Formats: sequence, structure tokens, C-alpha cells
Amino acid sequence: MLAEERQQIILKKLENARVVKLQDLVRFLNSSESTVRRDLQELESRHLLRRIHGGASLLLPRSEEPDMETKTSKYMQQKKIIAQLAGRLVKDNECIYLDAGTTTLEMIPYIDAKNVTVVTNSPAHGEALVSRRIVSYLIGGLMKGTTKALVGSIAARTLNLFRFDKAFIGVNGIDAEMGYTTPDPEEAALKRRARELAAQSFVVADGSKFSEISFCKMFDIEQALIITDRLPETIGSSILEKTKVICADDEHDVE
Repeated sequence: MLAEERQQIILKKLENARVVKLQDLVRFLNSSESTVRRDLQELESRHLLRRIHGGASLLLPRSEEPDMETKTSKYMQQKKIIAQLAGRLVKDNECIYLDAGTTTLEMIPYIDAKNVTVVTNSPAHGEALVSRRIVSYLIGGLMKGTTKALVGSIAARTLNLFRFDKAFIGVNGIDAEMGYTTPDPEEAALKRRARELAAQSFVVADGSKFSEISFCKMFDIEQALIITDRLPETIGSSILEKTKVICADDEHDVE
């Protein structure tokens, strides 16, 4: 089979499934793993797909954002690992900001520090915090239909009432040059302001977010520390030149 034929088949399978596993492609195409990897690399260089750990996924338009249900179903084990790492960073008597998002939601069971106060822009987070008897403030604002996050001018005005020891912020993309990005300008503005109001800020993101660039920039790489399950080797050095990383798969830990 010619390379062009294989690549068309790969793209067709992606259109149907959105995510394909490398080993499934190897079996379906009756080709070697190295051949399929080269095909995926070629397609990625043409901006037709994105390689992920163990396979490939469709590229989303920069302004498109998956809904909460879709996000919840992806990378759950990785998110739990990140949540455990992040939860340990919350100390007794701290006031923290928990951004809306599935990874920050996973943090809540791992917050064991005493006398913690949490501010969040997510009703789901607020409910989970209250169930654990953690003092929490839910800011007001416009609720997004996709992520259920509270955003907009009312949310920003409410957020300005608070100051934080730490902020834990979710992202859609991390790029050494373009910084941290997210599809929605309204949500980007709130994340940016939360970082400004915190003494220390952390971005929580699984390894698939690296080298992704969404529509709207939140802030520069060096303006937050990163908590992740893995730091891809291909871009690790460019990230570590600019910020510290708490990573589950090696020792890029903060002091």
C-alpha cells in the first residue's frame, strides 16, 4: 500500500472516531509500527492531526472547546495523578482559587490541609467542596453552556474581592513561545486575573496539552508553575528553560 493510501485511511478513521490508537492502525493497515509512526508524523507536519501518547487525534479548531462531558471522559487516570500532586501543595490555613475544569475538580478529594478557604467559578466544584466541609465561595457570573464555568464582567468584579495564597488554573494549550491558551476570551480573562491575585500560581494540565495553541492567550509560560503527568521529551527543555514543572514521571519538581 502506498503511503498516500495509508494516510487517507488514517484520516478517514479519525473522522469517524476522532481518536485512533497506534496499534489498531498497525493491525488495520497491516503495516509495521515504524511505518505508521512515519505516516502520523507526516500528517502532523501537514497539520492534519495531532499525535498523542499511543496514537493520534483530530485537530480541534482553535476556538472550539469540548463540553464538560467530553472532557470528563478523557485522560481520567492522568488527571487523578495531577490532582494528587496538586492537592499536596495546599497547606493549612491557605486561601486558594480553584479554576473551573475537570482536573481541578479531581483535586478536591486530595485537599487534606486544615482550615482551607477556596474560591471557585464552578458550581460543580462548589458542591464538591461543600460536601467535604471545605469553606468555599462561588463567584457569580454568566454560566457557559460547554464547561459550566462562570465568566464575564460580574465574575471578574466578584473575583477582585479576593486575594489568594495559590491559584490552580486549567488550560487547553501550553506552548513555550505562545504561553498558556484557552478557546474563550472571557474565560481567559478570568484565569489571567486569578493568576494576578495569587501569590503563587499553578497550571494543571495533562501531557496532551503541550504544544497545543488555542485561540486566546492567558499569560506567559514563566508566569505559572506547571503540574502534569508527563513532560514530552521533544519540548521539555524549552519549557524547563522558562518555568518549573512538577511532573509525575520524573524529577522536575519545585522546591
